[in-house]
Amino acid sequence: MEFLYGNLLQLDVRMIIMWAIGGLLIYLAIKKDMEPSLLLPMGFGAILVNLPNSGAVTQGAEEGVLDVLYNAGIANELFPLLLFVGIGAMIDFGPLLENPKLLIFGAASQFGIFFTLSLASLCGFSLHDAASIAVIGAADGPTAIFVANVLHSQYLGAIMVAAYSYMALVPIIQPPVIKLLTTKKERTIHMSYTQGQVSKTTRILFPIVVTVLAGLVAPRSVALVGFLMFGNLLRECGVLNSLSDTAQNVLANLITIFLGITIASQMQADKFLAPQTLMILGLGLVAFIFDTAGGVLFAKFMNLFLKKKVNPMIGACGISAFPMSSRVVAKMALAEDKGNFLLMQAAGVNVGGQVASVIAGGLILNLIAR
Repeated sequence: MEFLYGNLLQLDVRMIIMWAIGGLLIYLAIKKDMEPSLLLPMGFGAILVNLPNSGAVTQGAEEGVLDVLYNAGIANELFPLLLFVGIGAMIDFGPLLENPKLLIFGAASQFGIFFTLSLASLCGFSLHDAASIAVIGAADGPTAIFVANVLHSQYLGAIMVAAYSYMALVPIIQPPVIKLLTTKKERTIHMSYTQGQVSKTTRILFPIVVTVLAGLVAPRSVALVGFLMFGNLLRECGVLNSLSDTAQNVLANLITIFLGITIASQMQADKFLAPQTLMILGLGLVAFIFDTAGGVLFAKFMNLFLKKKVNPMIGACGISAFPMSSRVVAKMALAEDKGNFLLMQAAGVNVGGQVASVIAGGLILNLIAR
């Protein structure tokens, strides 16, 4: 009984606050269907690591299981990279290959990352932490984890919560930004679509060529781009369908479970409950908004020179939140004009944004991780 009382006496308000945060993440996962595969294990893990003398994390000389998992799968970037294999196997780059120029909108939508890097530095964060925070704007959880880990950011838990929360909030965050920057006339611009034929050879060569080019431009991005494109090659080669299915389902789901609950080891109250956490959430939102705005404004700029106008809304799909962003834009287009179908164009930009965000993460590592 003395042990029980002693354990209860070590309970403090900060731990209870973290229980509430964990409960909120679980609620959002179950009731609001917001990235449940990640927010649920993160929420449960946040409770797990904030119990007095929790055996899930290291206590003295006794190493906790979550710290073992962290060192085995996140400290060496293994889990995010394996997850990229699954993501690559899920992505169909067909819409992008039919219209390769859509990739430029994906590149333009990375503006928010570099803007937030400067802003976070001005807010007092170190250059490594500022870069890690800025990558939240890519709306790509694995890339955010990878970059934050390589740069040894002390705010990994907050960065991951922000990255995946904002990915889930795409339908709430993006529409107001898009409407603010476009007129009704622009939102009703129709874009013709004719399904092109993408040869099997092209689909197979694409992941190989992208990996080589990314390695030449941003060598630090090779692991990220390479694993993403390897997964896509499994999908497109046509002779490894069982491996492709395994990567898309079993591998991706298993890694996601361990990734979410392992990151929770960085959500201990003494690390997480700090003013910097709120600043990270705010800066992540800024990065997300400016990424969306960058794509939309670039599309409007392009329209100054194009005879055949593009609908500026597709520029917002250049973030990496696939396929949520393309669905949001397609629904907005139909809401403005029931005959305006933009799904395929939006999907092309969206998968282009997936590639661009990974390369942007690699460029940041090239510039900063020296």
